[in-house]
Amino acid sequence: MTRGATVDARAFGLLLIGLGLALAALGGLVWLGALSWFGRLPGDLRFGTDNVRVYIPFTTMIILSLVMTVLLSLLSRLR
Repeated sequence: MTRGATVDARAFGLLLIGLGLALAALGGLVWLGALSWFGRLPGDLRFGTDNVRVYIPFTTMIILSLVMTVLLSLLSRLR
């Protein structure tokens, strides 16, 4: 067992509660239809035939990558 690997259980619990609340809020927004535009952005490719449909969300992936990069950068600076 290493000394630096200990985790404060209270802080971890609060982190889990915060993540759960954020996930519930995001689920509520999706359920209400507030994010119906997401995934239908210009640059997201959709094409297909009668039997095959292909969807490649380029713009959506770039936006998600930027948002996650900013959030993780902010979280790492808070530590």
